[in-house]
Amino acid sequence: MLDFITINEHSSIRIDEGKIIYSDPYNIIEATHDADIILITHSHFDHYSPDDIRKVMKSDTVIVCPDTVNEPKELGLTVKQVTAGEEFEVFGVRFEAVPAYNIGKPFHPQSNGWLGYIIDSPDQGRIYIAGDTDITPDNKQVKCEIALIPAGGTYTTDAAQAAELVNIIRPEYAIPIHYGTVAGSPADGEKFRKAVDSNIEVVIKL
Repeated sequence: MLDFITINEHSSIRIDEGKIIYSDPYNIIEATHDADIILITHSHFDHYSPDDIRKVMKSDTVIVCPDTVNEPKELGLTVKQVTAGEEFEVFGVRFEAVPAYNIGKPFHPQSNGWLGYIIDSPDQGRIYIAGDTDITPDNKQVKCEIALIPAGGTYTTDAAQAAELVNIIRPEYAIPIHYGTVAGSPADGEKFRKAVDSNIEVVIKL
């Protein structure tokens, strides 16, 4: 199910939306050089990894990142820097930038301007990649058909909090991410599934 979405591990996501879109490529094994667009949510090592970006990028790949993140310019590609709330288009694919930040944790301050993204797909609906976040007034307003939400805790929402957010925004499908390696445990996916409203379909890809 949702075969056009692949989770490599952690928050490393590949979406085949006509164009190939990666979000935060990390621990990439095979050098595919197939990325049309790479979304970077923020500059932590497990989300901005130049070595992994080099495995998936092409000469014409466009990198999208927060306007507070300048590191991708070192890669020699076209870099589009965006801000929270901005709607934009790359290669005919429409996106929206959503704030991603912690409340009561020091790891991802709102002042850093870091992001999640919504991919507005004409075929699949709105696909929300939350980034490293807690439940916030901003993401409680997200409207989407598919939500990819961090469930590993420590730096982000844990499994119960991720499910709470999903139950608020009510997508058709929910995919837990950001657990089992850098944060959280492999069991967090099932914890998330059990806490999500039964009318929302949970798809485990880690």
